[in-house]
Amino acid sequence: MTPFETASVLIAVAAVCGYVNKRLLRLPSSTGTLVVALAGSLVVLAAGAVLPGSTLREQAAQFVQRIDFNQTVIRGMLSFLLFAGALQVDLERLLAQRWRIGLLSTAGVAISTVVTGAGAYRVFHAMSLDVSWMTCFVFGALISPTDPVAVLALMKELGAPKDLEVQIAGEALFNDGMGVVLFFALAGAAGLLPGVGPEAAHAGAVVWFVIREVGGGAVLGLASGYTAYRALKRLNDHPLEVLITLALVMFTYALSFRLHVSGPIAIVIAGVLIGNPGKQKAMTAISREYVEVFWEMIDEILNAVLFLLLGLEALGVSSSRGRLLAGALMIPIVLGARWLSVAAPLAALKGRERVPKGLIPALTWGGLRGGLSIAMVLGLPKFPHKDLLLMCTYVIAVFSIIVQGLTMRRLLHRYGLAGPAAR
Repeated sequence: MTPFETASVLIAVAAVCGYVNKRLLRLPSSTGTLVVALAGSLVVLAAGAVLPGSTLREQAAQFVQRIDFNQTVIRGMLSFLLFAGALQVDLERLLAQRWRIGLLSTAGVAISTVVTGAGAYRVFHAMSLDVSWMTCFVFGALISPTDPVAVLALMKELGAPKDLEVQIAGEALFNDGMGVVLFFALAGAAGLLPGVGPEAAHAGAVVWFVIREVGGGAVLGLASGYTAYRALKRLNDHPLEVLITLALVMFTYALSFRLHVSGPIAIVIAGVLIGNPGKQKAMTAISREYVEVFWEMIDEILNAVLFLLLGLEALGVSSSRGRLLAGALMIPIVLGARWLSVAAPLAALKGRERVPKGLIPALTWGGLRGGLSIAMVLGLPKFPHKDLLLMCTYVIAVFSIIVQGLTMRRLLHRYGLAGPAAR
């Protein structure tokens, strides 16, 4: 199939899943699309098992496997979804919580990576799976950042208080950039990246890699965002202003790969810049409406496709009882690591900021994993334990989106944090 035909099938199936969800399940749109797609995938798997001579399962699996999840998500969809989310972030509230968000996005990811990696090593070796320490830390890095797409969709659906929404969404927008950088650094150290040997990944090289990616991404985001801001300020042409924002996202993200800096961090910073001073000082009310409606539509469409891909990925995951059990055992470990990665940074800030009651449980349970983690693990080359890491990642992502996502409202009610739309 051509890329256009593949995209056509995905959009059509996403529309069908959305329709079935709205008519029958009436779950939040992102979760509902995932549930319907996952149910469809399980039906196909069951049909292939009970119907002798049926090739439906193989054909469906081949279709899914032809989709390069890593290229589609990390090098494509992620840029648009991050920008759409960053446009909605209130800069004033974000700056008010800058220390909290900054620590959670950096130290929190590092803590979670170490704790999850150590837990994975114990679980895998208890199951007689000979997985190295470095491979376990690579798994910790790819599963530790909360997925900004899943988190932003959840916050929108819950109608959570603005401060809590900025806290959770702001952390998700920034920690994915840190998580991707840490993942590539550790994957290089483990010898899992083509052309990068472990000898090239000594401590100094890893530190420089992180500084270059994060710092370079921030500089690129500020430069490109400010350039677009100045251009928007001199215009009053609604279609052209929308085109400039689209060009900003695509060119900045493409350039980040050429410059070897963090594209996600660049896009988030550019998005916050355009979404705050850009909207307030460089756009008329009509232009703001055009830009907001355009990016809301992009966000909705790509969200539907991404959660559809998550559901269909069940067809491409090589399953076994041992791998499923390992994935199930990793769920409490990942949640425990998430709790520690939230509680420790917030404890360090106790003297500086007041931590609201229920914030730690809300941040822990609201830290969803999704397409970003799966895209990272699928981006690894084939090696003996790749299927194990993929199954663990998939089980954790599906659990977090369905179970944590659908029970988050109840948790917010318990701590009196539910917004008007969630009551």
